Amino acid sequence: MTSDKKKFAEESADRAKEAAAEELVSRAKSGDREAFRELYDLYHQRLFGTALSILKDREDAMDVVQEAFVKAYRNLPKFEGTSGFYTWIYRITMNAAIDHLRKKNRAPSAEFEEGRGDHEAAIADPGPSLGVNAFEGAHRSELREAIKRALDQLSEHHRAAVILRDLEGYSYEEIAETLGIPRGTVMSRLFHARRSMQVALRDYFERKDGEDAS
Repeated sequence: MTSDKKKFAEESADRAKEAAAEELVSRAKSGDREAFRELYDLYHQRLFGTALSILKDREDAMDVVQEAFVKAYRNLPKFEGTSGFYTWIYRITMNAAIDHLRKKNRAPSAEFEEGRGDHEAAIADPGPSLGVNAFEGAHRSELREAIKRALDQLSEHHRAAVILRDLEGYSYEEIAETLGIPRGTVMSRLFHARRSMQVALRDYFERKDGEDAS
């Protein structure tokens, strides 16, 4: 299957899944618990992956996903459908993961005590969105693995900032609201995270450049 056909097939599958979810949401809002159970079956694995990417602990990630679905069920009458159900519960899951992270790491570590000069540089320019360019080309499994390893080397706080900005496309303001930190801190964390990822991915890109030149 060509890449265009594969992309079309994936988009068609996503549209079909979203249409099925809309029907399930409608039934669940009418009190159909089995419909909500089907929504759980439809999305819990993807949400588990999201939580795990932030928390790096399988039990914590599973707890967060369970918490997110409980919150979603309780607030289902408030869900207006202006965005898709997955988008809605994704944000609930991400917020729950960040809340869990904040409670687990209340005391700031030295790793986040960036110097004044670095902080001011980050405010002016948080650095190139290495994540965006890399993730866009991540259809290659080798690159995906290199990015995953680079993300795993980041602290939880830096990893969360990169995932929210470069994978999920959140604005600086949305990240600040989600993480409960000032906008300037968001930009500082992105600056340091992207610099760390550039170093971590340097070997991969240098090797690929060498292969392309040979």
